[in-house]
Amino acid sequence: MLRDNYHRQINYLRLSITDMCNLHCIYCQSWKEVDKKRQRDILSYEEIIRLTLLLVRLGVSRVRLTGGEPLVRQNIIYLIKELIKIKGLEEISLTTNAAKLAKLAVGLKEAGIRRINVSLDSLDKERYARITGGGNLSDVLAGIEEALRVGLGPLKINMVVMKGINDDEVEKFANLTLDKPIQVRFIELIPIGQQKDFWVRRFLSTNLIRKRLADNFNLILSDGLPGNGPAKYYQITGAVGKIGFISPISDHFCERCNRIRLTPDGHLRLCLGQNIEVNLKQVLRQGASDEELERIIVQAMSDKPAAHQFQLKSPTGRQMSAIGG
Repeated sequence: MLRDNYHRQINYLRLSITDMCNLHCIYCQSWKEVDKKRQRDILSYEEIIRLTLLLVRLGVSRVRLTGGEPLVRQNIIYLIKELIKIKGLEEISLTTNAAKLAKLAVGLKEAGIRRINVSLDSLDKERYARITGGGNLSDVLAGIEEALRVGLGPLKINMVVMKGINDDEVEKFANLTLDKPIQVRFIELIPIGQQKDFWVRRFLSTNLIRKRLADNFNLILSDGLPGNGPAKYYQITGAVGKIGFISPISDHFCERCNRIRLTPDGHLRLCLGQNIEVNLKQVLRQGASDEELERIIVQAMSDKPAAHQFQLKSPTGRQMSAIGG
């Protein structure tokens, strides 16, 4: 099994298959900051499958497909069908902005996806368009409804809460859990993909969000799903769904970190909040054997840091869309 120097077992891979996205969210990337990789710089599906196979052999059991926006990459259904064949891989899930989800939900379910996370930061049409650089909220809501219809659940909605931008909608998001099997997760803004002063002005602690919701709803502490990650879950009395709080800044969970990331250009990233990466694509394309690649991966675990450094420095060099979240 993959372990780092702090005795953490690494069994979760966030697999970014593209840096392309059909939205330009203000905390991720702006139109002015788009710096897309050339096609030959991005891992091919065959390379992704090979590296995933090696990582599963070493102990990874769960894979989440991310982007950019993973649904904009062509033939993603083929990739999922090939990954699901890997012996020892227990689950493949996916994070999406849901703009293309309505058309692909059936295919994703049939290919082997069981759980979907949807990134959604406003339920107001005009505000959603401003936050996302022109996105269409109707497409997203249609994607959520279709995912629920075909049984992609429990479906999670991730809301990045930003002070003075969308924090007045947290009660509206909480209401989504009342009669649908949805997990709404409120996530703290982290200083990646935008200027530090934006983060300072817009950051809002989940502790304050939870206190606000507790003033309006009767919240009961609830268990998450097994292996459900860093969220702390609550439930409104009588609600079908749940509410989660993810607090990477105010109450970070680094001591329990079990994840690594593979960027679309083939770098193994050991921590979201530190620029520590190993270029697997380079050695892979130089003809490295499986044994050599496995040795490099195992050795890289010793460089996984004890904790992120979000509060100690400016935003990391890569935009979120090039890391995979």
